[in-house]
Amino acid sequence: MAKIEFQGFGGTVLYGFDYGNRENPAVLLLHGVMQTRSVWHESAQALARAGRYVVCIDLRGHGESQHNVGSYTLDAYVGDIKAVLAEFSSRPTIIGSTIGGWISLIALGEANTPLATGVVITNPPSSIPQEEIADAKNALSHITNQLESQTTFNNEVTKVIYDFESLQNRLDSAISNITIPTLIVRGTDSKISSSEHIKQLADSIPDVQIKEIEGAGHHVAFEKFDEFNATILEFLERKIPRTSPEYISGSDIRTLRDSMGCFATGVTVVTCKDSSGNPVGLTANSFTSVSLEPPLVLVCLAKNAGSLQAFSDADSFAINVLHIGQQPTSNLFASKGLDRFAATDWEVWEQDSAIIQNSLANFECTKQSEIEQGDHIILIGEVQRAKFEPRKDPLLYFSGKYRRLHFQ
Repeated sequence: MAKIEFQGFGGTVLYGFDYGNRENPAVLLLHGVMQTRSVWHESAQALARAGRYVVCIDLRGHGESQHNVGSYTLDAYVGDIKAVLAEFSSRPTIIGSTIGGWISLIALGEANTPLATGVVITNPPSSIPQEEIADAKNALSHITNQLESQTTFNNEVTKVIYDFESLQNRLDSAISNITIPTLIVRGTDSKISSSEHIKQLADSIPDVQIKEIEGAGHHVAFEKFDEFNATILEFLERKIPRTSPEYISGSDIRTLRDSMGCFATGVTVVTCKDSSGNPVGLTANSFTSVSLEPPLVLVCLAKNAGSLQAFSDADSFAINVLHIGQQPTSNLFASKGLDRFAATDWEVWEQDSAIIQNSLANFECTKQSEIEQGDHIILIGEVQRAKFEPRKDPLLYFSGKYRRLHFQ
């Protein structure tokens, strides 16, 4: 176990402990209000022994993390989670007790890209429990005694973190965007959540598991430590296993395809003119530079592509690299049975290939060779003209999904 430091939202300093080998699959443990990272010590040790790299942090205003930061809003706590996740070398599984899990769901659901590989939450709120607010205000006293301005901290934290109506609205909106494996654990004696509510919540998540633990209440993760830990370990081994998927020649081709998908690429639309002079085009991400002297590029086209004959007959073609605002263009040129160019602004240059206007970059090429390999045709072209837009960012494709650059 070693002490570590993170920079949270607005530069707030957050402290934590880490356990286990950093090369193992990562797990981030988040406590609830009025707790500190120390509540996870036994769970963290068990997860580390099971082959996980575990990080526990103190939320802002708790434990050793920075106090008097001037902001205890829900946005600040969500921002802290995003900032901490950005410092991981790989996407972790998040396990959060009560508020730690709830703000994690908001952070994950409101993000444009997956920030974690899985998430576990306990006792999601289903109403505005006034008795819970009163209990929280009483409990807050032992933290506020550590602060210079006890009243300010008490007002801010109890007003924002325990504003269950606002929290629930954000949670309901974010939850529909959660696509990673999710586990919801509820203590049967919880006064915050109900069986009916977590089942309703689970209906919005495609890959979800529910576990109810008898005799546990609000802090189910610690009241029934052994059963909770066993549930977590089973979930992790089944959904986020320690061993990486592996393709061996002759085995499941889907594994090989997923492996190939680990190479992030840009997205292009490849275009030419057919024998009648009509523009044709298709979406492709198998594009790369071959040489600068001479300036050669290549693109791979599937043999079953409807427009393959046009590319075989053409003496020239164009590569149009798409920016983040052109995802609809990518989808259009990946669809069948549509007039793709009717809804697309395009022009022609000297080689008479269709150039999609306002792209991130365009390359007009004369075809140098056509090579048949496997189920694809490789077109190699010499670049005759190129232009690019330096103020735009690329549309990316990774692991079967569109992505965009993440700026830290």
